[in-house]
Amino acid sequence: MQISELSDRSGLTVQTIKFYIREGLLPKGSAVSATRSEYDRRHLERLRLISALRDVGDLPVSSIQQIIAAIEDDGTSLHELFATTQHAIGPHVAAPHDPHWRAAREDVDALVRELGWHVGERAPARDLLAHTFVALRRLGFPITLRDLRPYVNAASEVAEHEIGRVADGTPRARAVHSLVVSTVLYEQVLTALHRLAQEDASARRFGPA
Repeated sequence: MQISELSDRSGLTVQTIKFYIREGLLPKGSAVSATRSEYDRRHLERLRLISALRDVGDLPVSSIQQIIAAIEDDGTSLHELFATTQHAIGPHVAAPHDPHWRAAREDVDALVRELGWHVGERAPARDLLAHTFVALRRLGFPITLRDLRPYVNAASEVAEHEIGRVADGTPRARAVHSLVVSTVLYEQVLTALHRLAQEDASARRFGPA
């Protein structure tokens, strides 16, 4: 297909597509003349992935470049590719020079070890959870494994379901697309369902008979 058709099918302007090519996010088309190139389905799939990362993940071009580089590096395992994507998505929480935060981060690291989870030391979610622990403690809610257990179990079940949907042999770009959808969109689904379930539980326990 020509770039005009690629634009129509992807929903992106020709200028945007050319920008992605210049930034190295999208490979050049196959030159058929001095002024014309041909594009195929791989270009369309890459544009859909870039759009998901930009529009859904709200990622800057520099982060998308990291993910694309990992996709194109056959020496990068699928697990490493997932870790790269998770790190790019974030959120990246600044670690303050605060003894309470450092203590919370140590608790998070101990929790990950106790659960036997294989998580990188630089995983953004470690810092995010540490900040949450600090906020809970300041509000008078101490953190115990008993309190965390329902959330741990739910998170484990959801993660196993999400990773299980990525079948063996799934193209690397498609696997990343699935991870973006799970991390960004289905986290919103999980949050909404949690709030609906809370209201239902409250109504059954505290509402009128």
